[in-house]
Amino acid sequence: MSDKLLVIGEARDGELRNVTFEAIAAAKTIDSDAEIVGVLCGGDDLSTSAQEVIYHGADRVVTVQHDNLKAYTSEGYSQAVMAVVEDESPDGIVMGHTAIGKDLTPKLAAKLDTGLISDATDIENDDGDPVFIRPIYSGKAFEKKTITSGLTFVTIRPNNIAALERDDSRTGEVATKDVDVKDIQTIIKDVVRKASEGVDLSEANVIIAGGRGVKSAEGFAPLYELADVLGGAVGASRGACDAEYCDYSLQIGQTGKVVTPDLYIAVGISGAIQHLAGMSNSKVIVAINKDPEANIFNVADYGIVGDVFEVIPKLTEQFKQTV
Repeated sequence: MSDKLLVIGEARDGELRNVTFEAIAAAKTIDSDAEIVGVLCGGDDLSTSAQEVIYHGADRVVTVQHDNLKAYTSEGYSQAVMAVVEDESPDGIVMGHTAIGKDLTPKLAAKLDTGLISDATDIENDDGDPVFIRPIYSGKAFEKKTITSGLTFVTIRPNNIAALERDDSRTGEVATKDVDVKDIQTIIKDVVRKASEGVDLSEANVIIAGGRGVKSAEGFAPLYELADVLGGAVGASRGACDAEYCDYSLQIGQTGKVVTPDLYIAVGISGAIQHLAGMSNSKVIVAINKDPEANIFNVADYGIVGDVFEVIPKLTEQFKQTV
């Protein structure tokens, strides 16, 4: 199929996000014989990140470094990426369906006058045209899409397509492209993060999510302790956010983040359809609720009927002995 696929990388606090490596794996699934070219943009030296991209499966990397790329803006990044696209003339482009990916890729698609398949959770390819699978109707159904002509442009949902195993014996060319990134109308002076420290919620393999059943902001403390033990992240339902138990940056659901961890522990969450839309595709769901009729039990693989303030500490102690 394709001869060359670009993978647009994404970093946070100077470190590549795991979805960059997942996007490389997705590109390999689209066309196992294609040349995979990583694209990295930033304001500082990108050589270390570029080498990581090669270790994870890219054949070569093009970096664009400019002071106007120190913080993400759609104007700056679109200029940088478009310059690389014009040079490389790729047959396809892959990026993570992250906050940045959701902002940048539609603009690129418009500039390229091409279509975009967004939020793919799986890719099927039996030596033919790739078939992209994506959720619709808030995850109640899935559709399959193929591209019949033109550029293959797709974003993938984080934590759904496994990254290739890191191979530090891989080598590849790292080239730097000079782009005059100018006419930036948006200036980022400071970034104030409200999200919890530690594991990124959208990429976490384990998520402990609290709902109104935790009763207060203090009620989230045992959830953070359990998350620390399991190396996971803490999330919340909209009900918990509305009640000001936690910040909206933790919200999971139709109007919050969509997550697909290996393990999702719902604590004191009733299971409103809006919340299920954001987590129902988790690989294993454990529900803890004192109401045996709570809707969350209908989607859970395992359920515990009990007081969350009794169950969570016991689980934490047990995991401390086994993890």
